[in-house]
Amino acid sequence: MIQFGTNPIAWANDDDRSIGADIPTARILDEAGRQIGFDGIENGHRWPDEPEALRALLAANGLKFISGWYSTELLVRSVADEIANAQHHIAKLKHNACRVMIVCETSNAIHGDANKAVNDRPRLSAAEMVAFGAKLEEFAAYLTSQGLTLVYHHHMGTIVESPEEIDAFMAATGPHTHLLFDAGHCAFGGGDPVKVLTKHLSRVRHFHAKNIRPAITAKVRAEGWSFLKGVVEGAFTVPGDQEGGVDFGPLLKLLKTANYDGWIVIEAEQNPSVRNPLLYQTLGLATLKRLSREAGLI
Repeated sequence: MIQFGTNPIAWANDDDRSIGADIPTARILDEAGRQIGFDGIENGHRWPDEPEALRALLAANGLKFISGWYSTELLVRSVADEIANAQHHIAKLKHNACRVMIVCETSNAIHGDANKAVNDRPRLSAAEMVAFGAKLEEFAAYLTSQGLTLVYHHHMGTIVESPEEIDAFMAATGPHTHLLFDAGHCAFGGGDPVKVLTKHLSRVRHFHAKNIRPAITAKVRAEGWSFLKGVVEGAFTVPGDQEGGVDFGPLLKLLKTANYDGWIVIEAEQNPSVRNPLLYQTLGLATLKRLSREAGLI
């Protein structure tokens, strides 16, 4: 059954915690749950880290815990060390009946560095990608044994950003590794979301309905902005925004053809002092539900 969720970074950013720092946690929960009516929400630095405290807080606001970002460092540590490091996060997901674990390699990522241009991100050679994929697949197989599906988040400022890198990464991994398809990061990274989703549809287990403002993302590239500067200046937005460049109708129709039954999550970080989260997230959810009905998903 399709469920619709959001991410607290629309209100309070995780990479730059000064963004939205003035917004009370209670407001985030009230707007996301009671006012807008999302089914669930992903992890954020405002939530308690203890699994039951997390469940109880979200449940009190009518929300389920969807999943949360986990930063792997497999380029610099062993699979055994990664498994050991992930135990608390895994326990939190299992306690909250999560189905997927969102993973991204961040040992050399620059998306959180305000002093580095996103254009200067790290890149792997073909051989390095194959080696990384083998380690990640081993980690993913362990997660399968724990009842969790690894969904890899291709992301700006990391080693899997462009459509070619998504292709190489998917080829380098096996049946235990799945994809978190993010429409906004795909488009920002130079890909055609419809083409990329079509190619990897059978392995998509999580969907981020992130939109971009093409006029802003073009400036990020042309003027050498950092990822965080792009966020503050409005690179991302929600489905339904007239400034947005991603058409979500065809993407949702593709999910229908694959009998997708996971979460559809609006993960769209903006500057909340400029773009009111309540208004934008309400627009995003209404748009996704309308398009999902048209696609036959709901």
